[in-house]
Amino acid sequence: MMAAIYATLLIAFILDLLGHQRFAVRCLFISLALCVLLFLWEIYSPVYGFRMPWLQVEVAPLSVPFAG
Repeated sequence: MMAAIYATLLIAFILDLLGHQRFAVRCLFISLALCVLLFLWEIYSPVYGFRMPWLQVEVAPLSVPFAG
């Protein structure tokens, strides 16, 4: 996946040098989208992802106030 990100970024730079700015900007957006997809896959994958407890939302049990 990183190879695809770097390849699209390199293609964008080459296209910009050749004077094809529209295609270069499209390749930059594709590279950005691939970066976001890679980040989301690494973070939110249940098998390979990182566990981030501050992002997990759970309903806390209802506590009974002390009556005595």
